[in-house]
Amino acid sequence: MSTEAPSPANWPEGYGRIVLDDVDSTNAEAARIAPDLGHPTWIMAHRQSAARGRRGRAWDMPRGNFAATLVMRPGGVPGWAALRSFLAANALFETLAMHVDRSRLSNKWPNDVLLDNGKVGGILLESAGQGGQVQWLSIGIGVNLAVAPLVRDAAFPPVSLAEQGGAAVAPEAFLDQLAGFYATEESILEQLGFAPIREKWLRHAARLGEVITARTTTEELTGRFETIDEAGQLILETPAGRKVVPAADVYF
Repeated sequence: MSTEAPSPANWPEGYGRIVLDDVDSTNAEAARIAPDLGHPTWIMAHRQSAARGRRGRAWDMPRGNFAATLVMRPGGVPGWAALRSFLAANALFETLAMHVDRSRLSNKWPNDVLLDNGKVGGILLESAGQGGQVQWLSIGIGVNLAVAPLVRDAAFPPVSLAEQGGAAVAPEAFLDQLAGFYATEESILEQLGFAPIREKWLRHAARLGEVITARTTTEELTGRFETIDEAGQLILETPAGRKVVPAADVYF
């Protein structure tokens, strides 16, 4: 059973905080507590036994690395909820920039943060809904703080903050920083909409204006990375014209 941990003085108002020593995955725990959720809540675990990334891929999590999920009730349609991937990326970028020079970081569409062109952090959104409305949303965030897992033949080999010379940071301290940055992004979205979130994400976008490849479940598209639109979709200028890509894996 999960219980809320005491929050530090700088913790954002209105957000819960649960810290677990061991769990199958923080996203799985988020799904378990979602039906009784009273307010947005961060769940952090020091160890995950069944961590996962996008499309069911395994996510290796050595101790000392970071795993947390924010579970919330954003309301609205799935597309509105999905924009939180970009809020989370902006917040993660700013948190990492407290520990390493920000010029070495970049946002890789749709939901990774790179350090020296290697994957240092990833974001996984999961949700449940009914009648076209989102009932709850979980934003899972994994960060290689201490150790980069060994992944063979990865297009973007994992790197860790510590092994790339970044400042050492404990997972709970990282959570406190990340939660503050995320709360700021959420406030911007509520007050000003997605436009400023989008602009900020694009300022740090990897390979913006360059030729990239997007692989969907049905095709492979290569073209110039023009921008992301107001729905967070990738816009590519290809030999066959302008293409709008809602979901894909991107390669440089």
